[in-house]
Amino acid sequence: MLKAVIFDFDGVITDSEILHLRAFNRVLAQYNIEIATKDYYKEYLGLTDVDCFKLLAERFSLKLDNQKIENLAQQKTRIFEQLAQTDGKIIEGVRDFLQMLKENNVPMAICSGAVRAEIELILEQARLRPFFAVIVSAEQVKKGKPHPDGFLLTLQKLNNNRRPAIKAEQCVVIEDSHWGLEAAKAAKMHTIAVTNSYDADQLSLAEKIVPRLDKLSINDLQKLCI
Repeated sequence: MLKAVIFDFDGVITDSEILHLRAFNRVLAQYNIEIATKDYYKEYLGLTDVDCFKLLAERFSLKLDNQKIENLAQQKTRIFEQLAQTDGKIIEGVRDFLQMLKENNVPMAICSGAVRAEIELILEQARLRPFFAVIVSAEQVKKGKPHPDGFLLTLQKLNNNRRPAIKAEQCVVIEDSHWGLEAAKAAKMHTIAVTNSYDADQLSLAEKIVPRLDKLSINDLQKLCI
């Protein structure tokens, strides 16, 4: 039985991946480094900002200690927030899908590798914040996707003061990347992928793949949890 839907954020709810790339490249300009769009989607999308900078430091032989990496991640967040003020947008079909879940009394949560300030900013601008009972962001999880920690913490928070508790197999996760799908599978949750960031052949781990969320009915989600 369907008891909850957990969303990734970037690439599922908001079309902000390109804003993240622009923010990364502005920070990296001081090192004369620029991430190509295809490389970002292939190698970095789905990672937390800190993990991205760690990987970049390794690949470009940058001498960055943990504090410097944290500082770079904070710079990137500030730039992203500036960009999101004018360029952030909600993906078409999302609002109708959220409303459908609300009308069917399905609890909703977000589990994202983005930092909380970025998530809250865009949700508040779009007036979507009230839909979500729980938000788990990068700051709350030591191991990001493809590890299941974020989804397990999200479920734990959904179950605060809830009896009977929601089980992992009663949750549907909606993702746009294979990292997220791997994490959801490891958490024993059901999966749907949207082809906003990757083609369907790169999302084959998902139990169902759709081009946009408003192509899904409540029955589609319930069938996964039978």
